[in-house]
Amino acid sequence: MEFLAPAKVNLSLRVLRKREDGFHEIESLIAPVSIFDTLEIELQEEGGLQFTCSNDSLAGDDNLVVRAANLFCESFGFQPNIRIHLKKEIPHGAGLGGGSSDAATTLLALDHLFETQIERTELSRLAGELGSDVPFFICQSAAWCRGRGEIVEPSPMQQSLPILLIKPPFEVPTPWAYQRWKDSLEILGAAYAPQRFDWGEMVNDLERPVFEKHLQLAHMKNWLLTQPEAAGAMMSGSGSTVFALLHNKSEGMILAERIAAEFGSNLWVGLTETV
Repeated sequence: MEFLAPAKVNLSLRVLRKREDGFHEIESLIAPVSIFDTLEIELQEEGGLQFTCSNDSLAGDDNLVVRAANLFCESFGFQPNIRIHLKKEIPHGAGLGGGSSDAATTLLALDHLFETQIERTELSRLAGELGSDVPFFICQSAAWCRGRGEIVEPSPMQQSLPILLIKPPFEVPTPWAYQRWKDSLEILGAAYAPQRFDWGEMVNDLERPVFEKHLQLAHMKNWLLTQPEAAGAMMSGSGSTVFALLHNKSEGMILAERIAAEFGSNLWVGLTETV
């Protein structure tokens, strides 16, 4: 059976402080978007856990899908006789939550296949053991995420927001971005100010450390803010994806062509919308 794991964008991300446990206290409005990884999952009589991935570099036992499947089975007394194939569409290391979404979708899928009807609060607790972003994907809605990200308050959006995602050919490690947050400085000319809309504001405190190292992302955001198709622009999560909030989704590919002419064709670009 196939299960879809959506990507996400952080529409707002405030870093409040570093906690005693080493994590950072955050407040973030996160929304799932219509770009998906696909998980093909089948229960088997025997054979143990068999995991494959369309991206060979992600096919190891340390993949969050494997960890989620083992955690679910250990928690509820099942033998992990499961075949899982992961088709990757969400870029890795992009600030789009692909790995976290895959893990949460695995928990939701196994709850469905084993017919366990586990309370969402319990699945969220398990998800929190796998990573700070994983509980968000259990709620399957836009949500405010607080604490280190594990405190999730669903906040369905009244309208779908059209978005163009742009990822350059490099990754930004999330732990590195948070470690650099406190001591980072704003770079001259970069746009950090909150952008206000009817539904709230777009702002990302992790732009400061990431832009300090990756000037290309600051330049890309500034350029997007000058384009007529863009109502706003920001980096998602810890990057490296920058996104444009569009006036109309129909204009997205026009902007995508202009981006390729401006920044080169080695970018990953995805036209999507919040769901």
